[in-house]
Order: sequence, then structure tokens, then C-alpha cells
Amino acid sequence: MIFGTLGRYFFRRYATTAMWFFLGVVGIVYLVDFSETASRMSGLPGYTVTGGLLMTAVRLPLILQQTVPFIALFVGMTVLIGLNRKYELVVTRAAGISVWQFMSPFIAGAFLLGIGVMTVLNPLAAWGQRQAAYVESNWRGDNGASRGAPQVPWIRQISNQDDAIIGARSVVEGGTLLVDAVFVHFDSSNRIILRQDAATAKLEDGYWLLKNVTERRPGEIAERKEEVQVRTSLKRDFVEQRLTAPETIAFFDLSSRIEIAKSFGIPTKALETQFHSLLSQPLLLVAMTLIAATVSLKFSRFNQSRSVILGGILAGFVLYVVTVLVKAFGSSGVVPPFVATWIPVIVALALGATILLHQEDG
Repeated sequence: MIFGTLGRYFFRRYATTAMWFFLGVVGIVYLVDFSETASRMSGLPGYTVTGGLLMTAVRLPLILQQTVPFIALFVGMTVLIGLNRKYELVVTRAAGISVWQFMSPFIAGAFLLGIGVMTVLNPLAAWGQRQAAYVESNWRGDNGASRGAPQVPWIRQISNQDDAIIGARSVVEGGTLLVDAVFVHFDSSNRIILRQDAATAKLEDGYWLLKNVTERRPGEIAERKEEVQVRTSLKRDFVEQRLTAPETIAFFDLSSRIEIAKSFGIPTKALETQFHSLLSQPLLLVAMTLIAATVSLKFSRFNQSRSVILGGILAGFVLYVVTVLVKAFGSSGVVPPFVATWIPVIVALALGATILLHQEDG
């Protein structure tokens, strides 16, 4: 029966509430991120209001992905408290249906929501991040190289006795285009002989094509050039694996990227952590739903205990913070990626199930 009419009704209530929460969060996040983008980039040469609206739109999936655990928590609490206030859970219990039976539609809804995040929202977020970086580089134009230090890992190349290290603020176009690139050249004594700051650096066949370049040599005045070619023996796959941030890689591509990175001898801890983090997303949302159930199933016609609700919110927040913190440990190699991503989720699931067993079955 629970998978029949009643189960469909509970599942529909969960899906409808989740939809309204998502619409509300999307609206709030869009306004906040657009305001932040406008204040940060309105002075750039290529910035327009329309462009700012589009950039916020493509960045929205990544921000939304980070809020999904809290959405699952609040959706579970809202639905269960609403059902309690209308005596629907009271009648369900009186019919002899256990908490594990009537919770199954909500658990299934949270699990499916996690699948959607993993297979739909994450690829959109990865694509949006790449597009946002490319659009921002176009807006900066000649001022692109003036922005602070690179934010992605440096790589080293040795080509025809030219020893150089290369960095960039971001990587777009599948690893062939560096935005706000920096090339630092050394002589045989490891002394800096040249620094090149470029708005973009595109990897061609055997050389980097730098545009809008500022060259600085020790003791000389900086020189501006439209284009400069720097020879290289680096391949596209290596540059892509070394510089691309895991957050800009879609879930379906992570496995192949990990294998390619291993073949180049590049550390894969960050990629593996991102893969397992996305893979554990459905169970993380189920854990959030169980936490919501532990503070929402007690019957109250008018007012749910505020302390209990705040306790549930705090528990969900602590779980999220622990998940993010341990994920950082996994990315840095302090903790194995599998352990870093799965242990907090498994502990939260076990804790939520234990509390429900204690509350409902003694």
C-alpha cells in the first residue's frame, strides 16, 4: 500500500515542496550573485548588464549545487511538519504503517534528487564555470594580465634549453587556452631573465601564442607586445590535466581524466575526491532527510519545538561543514579520497537511523 496511493501522495508532496524551494533559492542566489558580479566587474572594458545577467545564469548551477544538501534538509523538515500539522502522519501511524514505510517515499525522493545533482546539475555547473571564465577573460581584454597572481597550479617546461614555469588564473577551451597567463623564464643558473604577462596564452602545435603581452627583464623597462610565440614541448592532455580545476570537470568525465592524469604521473587526489564526493551525493541527501525526520516526526498541532528544529538545522550544518572539511583533506592527500568522502556520509546515515529507531521503536 505504501508504494501505491499513499506512497505516491507523499512522494508528490516531497517533489512539489522541493520544486518550490529550488525556485526560491534560484531567485535569491541569482540576485545576490548578479549584484556581486556587477560590483566586481562593472569597471571592466567589455562588461555589460546583459553580459552580467548571462554570466550569473551560467554560474548559477555551481552555486546551486553547493546549496542542495541544505535544500534537502529543509524540504524534509517542511514536508514532515506540514503532514504532522494536518494529522496525516497521525492517521498513517494509526493505520499500522511504520516510520520506515512512510519515510520510504521521502528517502526515495532525496536519493533521486542526489542522482539529478550528480548526472544533470554537475555537468551544467562544470560547463558554466568554463564559460564564465572565458567570458571574463574577454571582458578584461588588455587588462587581463594586470589581475593578481595565478590561482591554478604552476607547470614547468624545458624546451630548447629554455627553462620556464607557467601559471594562469583559469583554463578554458579544454586546456588549450590560459587566461591571465604568466610565463617566468630562467637561465642555466636559475636566475629570472624574463617574465611575460599575457591576457591569454593559446597552446598551438609546438608553441604558445601569447596575446596582449607585457615583458619584463631585470633592469629594463617593461615592453608591450601584441603577440609573442614561446616554443614548448608540452602536449594538450598534460596541460589540461595539470591546470584544470576538478570543479570544472563533469562527473561523467572524471574517471577518464583520472586515468589520463595517472598516465602523466600527475597527482589525482583532488580528482578522485571530487569523483567520490559526487558519487556519495545521493546518500548525503538521504542522510539529510533522516536528520530532518528525527526532529520533525513528533506530533504538534500548532507549534513544533523551536529547540528541536534548530537542533536539526545545526546537525545538518555540522554534517555539511564536516563533509567540506574532510573533502579538503582528501584533495590535499592527507586522507584517502574514498575515506574522506564516504565516512562522514555513512556515519550520518547510521546516526540518523539510530535516532529514528530509538524514537520510534524504543
